[in-house]
Amino acid sequence: MREPLDPALFADCDDHTDLPVRVGDKWTAKILVCLRDGPRRFSELQVPLAPVTPKVLTESLRAMERDGLVTRTAYDETPPRVEYELTPLGHSLFQPLAASCTWNATHGAEMARAREEYANRR
Repeated sequence: MREPLDPALFADCDDHTDLPVRVGDKWTAKILVCLRDGPRRFSELQVPLAPVTPKVLTESLRAMERDGLVTRTAYDETPPRVEYELTPLGHSLFQPLAASCTWNATHGAEMARAREEYANRR
């Protein structure tokens, strides 16, 4: 039995939606983190990703499957069970994501100031 995902997994994270380097859509990086330790069901992913609607989570997972980042396995059971798991390609994103996070921690405030200055000039 896997450990359940922590509902507060991303509670201390800064908003990542304005990062200059982003993989996939708004939720892809967080989905990757949720799948880092093994396959998860949709309902498990919803716990730490509570702000995302089921529709958007489904769209994100489909896009990640299309891009070869995750596999979707449907089991012929009652009730139906579907699991999502990172592929080797998906796992390969952790190194560049770590570099992006490091860059943002170092330069994010500077970029935010530049954006504010730009907006004030407009």
